[in-house]
Amino acid sequence: MSKVLVVYCSMSGNTKAAAEAVADGARAAGAEVVVKDGFEAQPEDLLGCDAVALGSYDAFSYMGGGLKDFFDRAFYPTQGSVTDKPCAAFVTHGGGGKAIESVESIARTFKLKQVTDSVLVKGRPEGEAVDELEALGAALTAAAAG
Repeated sequence: MSKVLVVYCSMSGNTKAAAEAVADGARAAGAEVVVKDGFEAQPEDLLGCDAVALGSYDAFSYMGGGLKDFFDRAFYPTQGSVTDKPCAAFVTHGGGGKAIESVESIARTFKLKQVTDSVLVKGRPEGEAVDELEALGAALTAAAAG
């Protein structure tokens, strides 16, 4: 069974809801899933998973502080050990969505391998957005299984 880590930061609850939808999709596809806030996630979590989903709200066209904090703490302890690990990104926003660029850029710096298109959600995820987030989780699970 593949292990998928979902690391996110949320202020209003929208990104937390998005993270839960990603987790639901990964579980439905057969993965063991660990969901953690960026401030709680540890480098060991990234080292111990088979795939990772990275989520944030849009904070002035950049990722939120919780996810950035995780990236900052995890970079050196995981450097060279997560190359080509499957990843995917999602961002909730109020009309911009440019924060996705910062998430994808830092994921590339870690040398993670993006395996599906990022998902942008305006506001709280509902309907089609939930379906897209669940599909992201399923795609990560499939990539982790090889």
